Amino acid sequence: MITITQLEYIVAVDTYRHFANAAEKCMVTQPTLSMQIKKMEDTLGVVLFDRSKQPVMPTDIGKLIIAQARVVLRESMLLENIAKGYHHNVTGKLNIGVIPTLAPYLLPLFIGKLMEHNSGIKLNIKELTTSEIIHQLKVDEIDVGILSTPLHEEHVIEVPLFYEEIKIYTHYNHPLTKLDKVTAADVSRRNDVWMLTDGNCFKNQVVNFCKNPYSTHQEDRVSYESGSLETLKKLVETEGGFTFLPELAMMELSTRQMNQIVGFYSKPPLREIGLCFVRNAAKKDLIEILSNCIKTVVPSEMLDKNRGSIVEWR
Repeated sequence: MITITQLEYIVAVDTYRHFANAAEKCMVTQPTLSMQIKKMEDTLGVVLFDRSKQPVMPTDIGKLIIAQARVVLRESMLLENIAKGYHHNVTGKLNIGVIPTLAPYLLPLFIGKLMEHNSGIKLNIKELTTSEIIHQLKVDEIDVGILSTPLHEEHVIEVPLFYEEIKIYTHYNHPLTKLDKVTAADVSRRNDVWMLTDGNCFKNQVVNFCKNPYSTHQEDRVSYESGSLETLKKLVETEGGFTFLPELAMMELSTRQMNQIVGFYSKPPLREIGLCFVRNAAKKDLIEILSNCIKTVVPSEMLDKNRGSIVEWR
């Protein structure tokens, strides 16, 4: 008979691709883990892992069984959640991944409030890129991601939360600062923009909106791309030029700095921020609490998707 513990062990080996590392994560000895996996293989009459390869790789039939094991483990966790819901006691640990262009601005808004009103919840938060969030969701290393949507990713559920307007932040003496509003063409013609690194979803949104790959600042005399919006803001202040900012990143700007923000004509570009989790997520109650909390702390106008045009990054 196959046990839940055996399913946990094969999922761990698939995740870490190493028997010793998987055993450490499961808090058992490697011989114990290996023995239980071998016992499961004997029960099923198949080999789940090719042990001759490093890292360890699942066999073809192993991939199918491990995928189903993940589903069974998620469903088994739902049993606990149903019982907790019956007692109106939502508790548990929520593993969250947040993209770097959002984490510094959103997390301080909701963490305190969520923890104050939900004493039984523990949060484990990691700052991850979008691709890392998608991967870790699929291998159950995190329960939910907070990132720019839509993803159009198979087997990932998306719940939109709010919509940030995208504007430009200019040097105080920049020609664009003198304009009330700008068009995508106005900024596409310029070569003095500071940009995020390639592969960043916010950079992709900017490029998609302006339909221009952009050169870096000072006609490529300085080639610098950053993963941090804060770094880009400081570069604009000290070196000139301009950059793009989502709305939450503008909330702590001074009055002087807000005078250096310029918006776009017509329906302004928006980036949609949402929660993502896998199907059959075992922590739906916790995720719903997280969703509701975030919606109460962001400015109310950000809940309106009709105030602009959503720019996709894929």
